[in-house]
Amino acid sequence: MAIFGLFGGKAVTQDAAIEAAALRSDRFRQERERDWQRLEAIVAKMERGRYRKLSDDDVLALPVLYRTVASSLSVARETSLDAATLAYLEGLVQRAWFQVYGPRTTLWAWLRRFFGGGWSAAVRAIAPELLAALALMVIGTVVGWLLCAQDPDWYYSLVPGGFQDTRVPGASREVLSATLFGNAGQDGLSVFAASLFSHNAGIAILCFALGFAFGVPPLLLLVQNTATLGAMLWLFHGQGLIVDFAAWLSIHGTTELLAILLAGGAGLHVGRSMAFPGERAIMQAAAEAGQRAAVVMAGVVLMLVIAGMLEGLGRQLIDHTPGRFMVGGSMLALWLVYFFAFRRVPQGSEAQ
Repeated sequence: MAIFGLFGGKAVTQDAAIEAAALRSDRFRQERERDWQRLEAIVAKMERGRYRKLSDDDVLALPVLYRTVASSLSVARETSLDAATLAYLEGLVQRAWFQVYGPRTTLWAWLRRFFGGGWSAAVRAIAPELLAALALMVIGTVVGWLLCAQDPDWYYSLVPGGFQDTRVPGASREVLSATLFGNAGQDGLSVFAASLFSHNAGIAILCFALGFAFGVPPLLLLVQNTATLGAMLWLFHGQGLIVDFAAWLSIHGTTELLAILLAGGAGLHVGRSMAFPGERAIMQAAAEAGQRAAVVMAGVVLMLVIAGMLEGLGRQLIDHTPGRFMVGGSMLALWLVYFFAFRRVPQGSEAQ
């Protein structure tokens, strides 16, 4: 009898505990359920896209209700309320978070804003840095040419080994011309084209990624990269092939070099904002500049992909100088018109 009384007492205690927990959960729900239901109704309308059905009071109450329900969820977890209440609150908080803090647009809407003016506006916003980067690229090209003209051994220092093959000082006109015409299907040219694209893509990424160092690394990279271009221009000029080489390069080069220019400008923009933040904190200035530069770099990646396609297809389909200039010039005109003549800036654009 004593043993039965002992176990019977434990059973009564457990039942009492369960009943107390249920009462506590019911009281908790009753005290806060009205806020939960109102938040759920607002979120449901937003999920169905019925934003016009929301009153001004609902819009103003949404963040307050979200924080209230999130607080209820925290209390519910700490006090170990019933599983059904926890599951309901977790689902409601997750849905409300998405509406309060989640992305406001779909991928397609973002792409429409990006190509519909956001990218071009971001490029125009860094116009001073683009002019500085362009000046550096011109200076680098001239320096590379002059160094090689003074001492041809500079060519081997300025031009990476993967670019040299038969393109070296002392090569005859016939040898250099053979690298430009009539060998689109040869593996050697494909390897050279791939090396050139990889090199320029790496330069573009580094110009932006190292911009946080107050813009100094992008300055050096722009000069170094275009010094390589100047050295190669000098080489082909020596055999009277500079026009043909420029045409050969223009198929993809107008897009690729412009992408490097944009990347360099984006890196300089970040560096300048950090070096001269004005009245803002350095981190705030860097964050604001970084957001604008990131939009530019998203387009740079696209340009590099297009340049790669032009490099591959153009080599096989176009084997004469006028046609190459036509493709390269058309691409350059297309980019310039989009960046500097296309002035539409969608509301909410990332460039703002």
